[in-house]
Amino acid sequence: MIQKFQRDVFINTIFEAAKKDKNVIFISADFGAPSLDKFREQLPSQFIHSGISEQHMIDMAAGLSLSGHKVFVYAMAPFITLRCLEQIKCSLAMMSLPVTILAVGVGLGYADAGPTHYLNEDIACMRSIVGLDVYSCSDEHSTKFLANLALEDPKLRIIRLERHALDEIYNIEEQFNYDGFKTIYSGIDTCILTYGNMTHRCIKVANSLKKEEINIGLFDVFFLKPFPDKLIQKINYYKKIITIEEQTLAGGFGSIVLENLAKNNLFQIKVINMGLPDKYYFENGGRKYLLDKHGLSVEEIIKKIKY
Repeated sequence: MIQKFQRDVFINTIFEAAKKDKNVIFISADFGAPSLDKFREQLPSQFIHSGISEQHMIDMAAGLSLSGHKVFVYAMAPFITLRCLEQIKCSLAMMSLPVTILAVGVGLGYADAGPTHYLNEDIACMRSIVGLDVYSCSDEHSTKFLANLALEDPKLRIIRLERHALDEIYNIEEQFNYDGFKTIYSGIDTCILTYGNMTHRCIKVANSLKKEEINIGLFDVFFLKPFPDKLIQKINYYKKIITIEEQTLAGGFGSIVLENLAKNNLFQIKVINMGLPDKYYFENGGRKYLLDKHGLSVEEIIKKIKY
């Protein structure tokens, strides 16, 4: 099965567009990726390395956007989100500037770098900013779709990228649309709503349950804010919904789902939200170890579905 880094897929897509459009500007606070090296070497006038200065990078992006450029900013996820919260709000959102923010290494992606590098609350924080859309991708094909969307329809967005290469979920012929989600499995009574890295874990859950002749619905959500209206239409007949996220639950993906069910008066559906405990993680052992230890193992998810 092919594995590709979401970072490189996204940046390479922007690079190809930048070769034809001199208004495309890429600003990075990071080095160390082949796609970044290529961009810097071949299009030096359209690439800016800001140094370890993410807040300044956001303000620079605002100025370039006001000058008519299509601006993409890139950095490690914890530092381009929480460290830049006020700059994103004041310099970009208040000005309604169509800058695309690329945040790499969401969730526990930087295990074992510790709590300064984990990002378990960005969805709650980012979705609270007026006018900022929040997207997430789960494999190389959904990543390329979101990169092309950012080029075709510029607006203020943050796109959450995984640090590590992930298996393909979709194939190169897969048709993506603006619905903001994909149905991976259709089920009858219970469905899982998830996104990003956790989609891969939930596919394992669904495949394990299939062996017991338990067929569940599984939806991979790309648009976290605004939440897809068509997804509400898809899930309104389920008796039970389980949301799975690599975030603390306060204000996260589970909260988004509950808010949208309430907005549509779907109070009859039982909802179980599964996420990380409300704590900081100082222990090592890797991402899988941390997820398994803190209630998001394949076995624990299966137990919630069955009982």
